[in-house]
Amino acid sequence: MTAFVLTVQCTSRRGIVAAISGYLARMGCNITDSAQFDDSVTGNFFMRTTFISETGADLAALTEGFGSVAEEFGLTWQFHDASHRMKVLLMVSNFGHCLNDLLYRWRIGALPIDIVGVVSNHMTYQKVVVNHDIPFHHIKVTKDNKPEAEARLMALIEETGAELVVLARYMQVLSDDMCRKMSGRIINIHHSFLPSFKGANPYKQAFERGVKLIGATAHYVTGDLDEGPIIEQDTVRITHAQAPNDYVSLGRDVEAQVLSRAVHAHIHHRVFLNGNKTVVFPASPGSYASERMG
Repeated sequence: MTAFVLTVQCTSRRGIVAAISGYLARMGCNITDSAQFDDSVTGNFFMRTTFISETGADLAALTEGFGSVAEEFGLTWQFHDASHRMKVLLMVSNFGHCLNDLLYRWRIGALPIDIVGVVSNHMTYQKVVVNHDIPFHHIKVTKDNKPEAEARLMALIEETGAELVVLARYMQVLSDDMCRKMSGRIINIHHSFLPSFKGANPYKQAFERGVKLIGATAHYVTGDLDEGPIIEQDTVRITHAQAPNDYVSLGRDVEAQVLSRAVHAHIHHRVFLNGNKTVVFPASPGSYASERMG
């Protein structure tokens, strides 16, 4: 039996859940997991439902029949085949901890995606990428060639059919135009719990100020640098006995974990944009194993 995911968002009103569950029942589908959120501040409603078709209904049939329900409630919606592996393009500069973590999770099946390529403005990780039988693309970026470099990147996204771009410590700022074109499709990782420490060595600055918590934020990329809608965050505690190198090591660990969790949530359609914020439905205990292994 084929498994599907239905994502829905709209203005909140009575009867949405009943209409959706009734439609799925009429189509011979059995709901296996469902989560919903009614935002009382914005008046928006969000819902993610997983289900299996017990009568052989496919995406085309499910989509065609859902139009009347969607029209009645003004839904923004999409059916997804749960077995589909999202095409992902990774980008990296000279720090490889997030890239290596994503590659490892992908290799063992914990991150069920198709990595269509890795882009870098340096050659540092070419061998690592090629050894994974993944195409490596070197796009050099300077202050004089940024428009041309970004045009090459956009062409590559189109050529590979990439559905998601992950900035795994890619240290170049993307243009406002690209951020708009790729809204909700680029995820970045940032050492967010050190917001007052700018520059190339924030962990050294944190050490010098005696910071007790460091952490990371994964967020969607917007034209506002490092201020896009947040998907995932975490922290790690620091003590006075730890050295600057410990800050760096712990910071890299939490960055890698936070980024992988954000990517995992996105590829399973558990993240909804809600203005400048997100709604993120957690994986339920019963569904995580199947999600994790694709």
